[in-house]
This record gives sequence, C-alpha cells and structure tokens, in this order.
Amino acid sequence: MTTHTTTKDAAPGTPTPGDTVLDARGVTMRFGGLTAVRDVDLTVNSGEIVGLIGPNGAGKTTFFNCLTGLYIPTEGEVRYKDRVLPPKSFKVTAAGIARTFQNIRLFGNMTVLENVLVGRHTRTKEGLWSALLRGPGFHKAEAKSRERAMELLEFIGLADKAEHLSRNLPYGEQRKLEIARALASEPGLLLLDEPTAGMNPQETRATEELIFAIRDMGIAILVIEHDMRFIMNLCDRVAVLVQGQKLIEGDAATVQNDERVIAAYLGEPLADDPGAEEVAEVEAAEAAAAEAAAADTADAETTAGTTGTTGTTGTTTDPAPGKDAAPGKENDR
Repeated sequence: MTTHTTTKDAAPGTPTPGDTVLDARGVTMRFGGLTAVRDVDLTVNSGEIVGLIGPNGAGKTTFFNCLTGLYIPTEGEVRYKDRVLPPKSFKVTAAGIARTFQNIRLFGNMTVLENVLVGRHTRTKEGLWSALLRGPGFHKAEAKSRERAMELLEFIGLADKAEHLSRNLPYGEQRKLEIARALASEPGLLLLDEPTAGMNPQETRATEELIFAIRDMGIAILVIEHDMRFIMNLCDRVAVLVQGQKLIEGDAATVQNDERVIAAYLGEPLADDPGAEEVAEVEAAEAAAAEAAAADTADAETTAGTTGTTGTTGTTTDPAPGKDAAPGKENDR
C-alpha cells in the first residue's frame, strides 16, 4: 500500500516536537479486590511513537481505558498538554485524544464516508436547532466535514470506497477505516489498541507505513501490540506491563535484552522446584524401561537367528563346502 499524504495540516494546537503530550502519573485501577493496574507512570511526547507491550492480562487495555475516560482511575491522574483530563470519554476526545479498539467497532450499516463523519462530531459547532432547521451555517459545516473526511479516506487509500458499507470491507481495510475515524477528531494523541491483530504480513507492513505517516503529521502515538517485530521496528520507546505494573521502559534493544522481559513472556523455572525429584524419578524409570525393551528385542532377534539355522526338530549339517545338495533336495532342510 502506498500511503497518500494529501491531508492539509496537523491537528490544531499540535505541540512542537519534544513537548509532553500525555503525562500519566501513578495510575492505579482496582475492581473490588483486584488491582488491574498499579502505580503506572508513562509519558508520550509530540512526534513520538511509544509502544506498550506485555503478556495477556497484563493490564494494557485497562490502562488505555483509564487514559481515555472509559474508566476513572482509582488513584493517580492523567494529564494531556499539562491539563488534567475530565472523567468522560467524549470530553477526552474533545480535548484531543482519540483511540481505536482491540475489537473493531465500526457502524456496519453506515458507509465508509459516514463512519469517518461520525468522528467529526467533536469538531463541529452546529447544534440541534441548526441540524433541524438546516440553514446555511449547517450546510457550510457539513460540506467542510465531508471535505475533511474525504481527505482522510484519500490518506488511508479508501477514497474509492467512500460509498461502500463498512461491513463489506476486508478486515485490513476496516482496521484502516477505524484509524481514519479516530483521525477525524483531529487528535494530538492517537491510541491504537492492537492495530495489526489478525493481519497478514503485507497488511501489517501497510499499517506500519500508515502509522509513520500519521507520526509525520505531528500526532503522537501510543500503541498496544503483541507482534514484537512490528512494535520494535515502529516505536521510539517501549514500556512493558506485567501483572499491572510497569516493569521497564526504554528503547527496543534495551527492552528485548532485559532478562525480566524474557522471563515474563517465556516463563522462568522456580528456585528449588518441588517437582524436580519426581521428574528425575520418572525420567530414570523411562530410561530403565527403554533399556529393558532393547534387551528383550536383542534376545528375540538372537532366538530367531538360532531357530533359522537349527530348524525345529534338531541340528542338521550343511553339505561340505563346494558340494551341491542332491537334485530335488534343495528344500529338504
């Protein structure tokens, strides 16, 4: 896929490169007696791509939900451009944070263009009466939104399918459409939850190019992903969550070589494993059984060989070397 870059400008009010866009401090999320996220700190700067990885159940999506107002953190705070975010998801979107979801959430009975237009609702000023009366201001705002939506569809390569129902798109294109809808709100920070889940290598590569193009627009990106090759090639920094806590944060090489990260993904043996003796006993018994079976096989082969030369009634003597058996007696042995 060739990513088109015909969009006009970066999001309004986009910070200069290097400014802190997201600042999460001590974020903790409890559900009754279960602590899903514990005291997590994370910053994302403008023009930066940050990865968030960890085993299944590590709390990554829960942390995303805390950032976007779907959950209200039990402790800690989330700041966007140095302002504490309101605890309402639509207000978070209006502030400048947009996201996609792990499971695609498009409006299947709406067209591709209409799905993108839905993302424009926080950037239009027309209210209920304007929509009912449909005056000149309403038509002007609607035309502007459609123009911007078509620019985004051109950007992701779906302009020729603007009037198609979104449910009829291939899986990879539905993922891209969800990103376009998020971009329609003109965010300064884009959160992507497993954007390449279920994609083949070609689609994954196209998504990587698209994310780089979004970064080049001046939009900061925080991405959750399980594809390690993808995340390590994509991100400037990577943070690792394990059991709701941040284990390490750094560049790709630092994270990949950290023994704690390797242990978190692959597991590590327990010290003084109580099952070690039992395992050794089982292995010894299996080895003894294999040796006994091999011995039985050897005895059987020896017995078979002896039977073949002696017959079943006694021992016969072969003719002297060089002498043939009597005619017609070849099969008497």
